[in-house]
Amino acid sequence: MHIGIDASRSVIAHRTGTEAYSLQITRALLCLASEDRFTLYFNQPPPAGLYPSLPSVRQRVIPFPRLWTHVRLSLEVCVAPPDVLFVPAHVVPLLRRCPSVVTIHDLGYLHYPQAHSRLRWWHLHLSTRWSARVARLILADSQTTKSDLVRYYRVDPERIKVVYLGCDEAFHPVEDERRLSAVRERLGLAERYFLYLGTLQPRKNVGRLLDAYALARQRYGLREQLVLAGQAGWRAESIERKIEELGLGDCVRRTGYVPESEVPALLSGATALVFPSLYEGFGLPALEAMACGTPVIASDASSLPEVVGEAGLLLDPYDVEAWASAMSDLSANPAKREALQAQGRLRARAFTWERCARETYAALAATARG
Repeated sequence: MHIGIDASRSVIAHRTGTEAYSLQITRALLCLASEDRFTLYFNQPPPAGLYPSLPSVRQRVIPFPRLWTHVRLSLEVCVAPPDVLFVPAHVVPLLRRCPSVVTIHDLGYLHYPQAHSRLRWWHLHLSTRWSARVARLILADSQTTKSDLVRYYRVDPERIKVVYLGCDEAFHPVEDERRLSAVRERLGLAERYFLYLGTLQPRKNVGRLLDAYALARQRYGLREQLVLAGQAGWRAESIERKIEELGLGDCVRRTGYVPESEVPALLSGATALVFPSLYEGFGLPALEAMACGTPVIASDASSLPEVVGEAGLLLDPYDVEAWASAMSDLSANPAKREALQAQGRLRARAFTWERCARETYAALAATARG
C-alpha cells in the first residue's frame, strides 16, 4: 500500500497539540507499517532527523507561497496519487485522485466563537466542514468530537472512527533534582508551583483560573506560585489585565512557550496541573501530566473526562470556589497527591502512540481497499 501523508504541520517549530499529533502519529505509522510505501508531503524542508530515513519513505518537499494545501498539494496528489491520503490536521486538499482520511481534532470554534477573530472563525468553519464532507473517513480524537461532527455537520456516524491520541515516551516522572532545578532556574520558577500548560486564549478559561488562584491565596493561605506556560494566543492581553487587576504580579509566572525537551521536568516539578479549559478535542497536557506522575485538576467539560477518567479531579470550569478549594486541598494533602499520582500514571499507560497508529493504520488500509 502506498500511503501519502500531509506532514506539513509537523515541521512547525513551536508545536502545540495538533502539530505534536501530526509528528507523533506519522512517526508511529512509519515504524508500524515498514512493508508499505510512504510519501510525506512538506511545504518547507523538515529538520534533519525529524523522521527516520528509510527506503520505504519518500520526503517530498514542495515549497509554495500561498494556498499550499488546495493548490500545490492538490496538484501533487492528482498527478501522482497514493492509494490513500492521510491528513492529520483538518484540511483535505481541494482536488485529489485518491480516497482521503482526515483527523478532525475539535469543533471548539462552534462552541466558543468569541475565542477567535471573525476571519479565523470562518476559516476554521469552512475548512473543517469541507474536510468532513469530502473525506472518505474521519478520525476523531474523542467521542466529544464525533458527537459534534454528527450534530453540527450532520456527518454519518459510520464515517467517523474515534482514535484516542497517545503519549510520547519522553513523558515520565523526572526525579533527577539537577534536571528539575535547571528548568526552575531557567524559567524563574519557585520550588513549589501549580502549572497551567497550553496556549493562552479565551476558551482555555485562564481568567477564571486566576480568580480561583487569588481566592485560594486569600481564603486558604495558598502559597504556591502559579505558572502559566504556553505561547500567547488571540486576546491573551486580557490575561495580563486580569493578573494586574487581582494584584498577582509577584506570584504568577508567565514563561511563554516552553521547549518540548523541558516539559516533562516542568510537569514533574509541579504540585498539580490545573487545566480549566472550556472545550478540548482531547486535552494532551492532561495526559502528559498523568504520565509524569503529576496530579491533575481539570475541567469536567467536553473530552477531558474521557482522558482523565477517575485519575484526576474533574471540576465545573465555571465554579471558581471549587477550583480554589481543590488547589488548596492538594497543596496541603500529600497523601491525596500521592494517590492521584499513582492513579494518573496507571491511566496514562492506556494511551500509547503504538495503539493509536495501529487503529489509524487499520482505517487507512480499509479506506485504500474501498
